Amino acid sequence: MGDHYGKDRRETTSVLIVARVTSSSPELVEAVRRRAVNPCAFTLLVPAETHGLHRVVDPEDHGTEEAQLRLAQALPLLTRAAGAPVRGMIGSHNPLAAVQDALHLHGFDEILLSTLPVHVSRWLHIDLPRKVAALGVPLTTIVATRDETHQHHAA
Repeated sequence: MGDHYGKDRRETTSVLIVARVTSSSPELVEAVRRRAVNPCAFTLLVPAETHGLHRVVDPEDHGTEEAQLRLAQALPLLTRAAGAPVRGMIGSHNPLAAVQDALHLHGFDEILLSTLPVHVSRWLHIDLPRKVAALGVPLTTIVATRDETHQHHAA
C-alpha cells in the first residue's frame, strides 16, 4: 500500500521529442532509453517536411505524408527504448512554431531536440536550439553522428 501522494502524474516527466530526419537515429533512441530510467511520458513531434516546389504544388499532403512515414519508422524504436508507448504528433513545417504549438496544447517538462550534424543541419543553421531554449522549457540537443535519412527518399 502506498499513500495517495505517491507516484502521481506530477512525478512523471513529460518529454517532448522534436525530430524530423533523425527521428530513428541511434543517438535519439539511446537518449530516450537513458531518460526512461525515471518515469517519463514521451511524445515525438515531427514537423512536416518542406520541399520547395512540392509545397507550391501540394502545400499540405507531401510534407505530412513524409512526417507520417518518419513517425511510423521511429515510434516502435522509441517505444521499445522508453519501455512504454510513445505518442506521435505532426506539427507545422516551421519547427519553432511546431514546438510552440505542442507546448501550448499539451505542456511539457523537457524537450529533446534531435538534429543532424552541424555541417548538414538546417535546424542548427537557423539556431533552432537557442530559439527553443528561449521558450523556457529545459532543452537537450542531440546530434546524430550520421545521416541515415535518405533511405526512403528513393521512392
